[in-house]
Amino acid sequence: MANILDIRRRIRSVINTRQITRAMKMISAARLRRAQERALASRPYAQMLTNVLKSLVSRADTYDSATGEPLHPLLVRRPERNVLLIVVTGDKGLAGAFNANIVKAATRFLDSKRGKNIEILAIGRKGRDFLRRRFKVAEPRKADATSEPQTTLVGERVGVFNKIDYSLASEISEQIVERYTHAEIDSVYLVYNEFKSVIAQRLVVEQILPIEHIGAAEIAQARDMDLEEKQRIIEAAKGTGVALRPPDTSEVDQAAAKFATAPVDYIYEQPPRELFRSLLPKYVGIQIFHALLESIAAEHAARMTAMESATSNAGEMIDSLTLSMNRVRQAKITREIIEIVSGAAAL
Repeated sequence: MANILDIRRRIRSVINTRQITRAMKMISAARLRRAQERALASRPYAQMLTNVLKSLVSRADTYDSATGEPLHPLLVRRPERNVLLIVVTGDKGLAGAFNANIVKAATRFLDSKRGKNIEILAIGRKGRDFLRRRFKVAEPRKADATSEPQTTLVGERVGVFNKIDYSLASEISEQIVERYTHAEIDSVYLVYNEFKSVIAQRLVVEQILPIEHIGAAEIAQARDMDLEEKQRIIEAAKGTGVALRPPDTSEVDQAAAKFATAPVDYIYEQPPRELFRSLLPKYVGIQIFHALLESIAAEHAARMTAMESATSNAGEMIDSLTLSMNRVRQAKITREIIEIVSGAAAL
């Protein structure tokens, strides 16, 4: 049995750990609030861009009237032979099962696409490290019908979540749009943690290209939070100032939804078809940017929950160690009393 000094030293160590986890929880809560605000701030622009594209679709021909073929390359559907998968994880750990769940979702998706040539773009250090151990790193290429189907890691973006901006999403969207336009890839999927509020999150695999319906997400796979996960995150959010539900933005959403939807004829500076061709790639960039913002918010929520659990477990460990220390001390006192009594009786 450990002596009192060893138990006291361990108790001090657990107390220090509890202080760290409590501080990390509050830091994650503060960052979560800012991430929520930024995700909400990007919503009106995305809604307005979607409305402009819908308006252009109603005023410009997007399909050839004679052949029925799409006039924009991003609307073209091809048999899936070359697939690009974008996996969005975090750069840091201590976030519970956040990164592991995303990696599992990506693995399930890869299993469902066996027999196809799959290229992976990893955003986040945790996903990059896992994928590097399983798949080889290679340059992006177009596989022909005679080549052997394989899964490769063709790109990575790490250390980008400390200061995320639209330029990253724009750069990625330009690359995938160019490759899709030149038929180097046949479809693009995005794996990330969709964040609507603290208690409304789900892990999704969303199809980015080809574009089927503007303004409607094409979800290939999805997994919602279970009741136990919701209860844990509700307990973690207590006393942090984090709202369980998103703020009411109905007025802003209604104003954005009315943009460019009036039943009138608009005068465009460029022909509607040309304007549509230039705006559609921006729509892809907005989708990626919004996914990155939601993933950041979901990561902070997961870390806040994990640190709350660690703090609670540290408290239980301190109570258990304190009880063990009291038992050891009581046994020592009892033994000394018995020795004293035995010595006195011997005299």
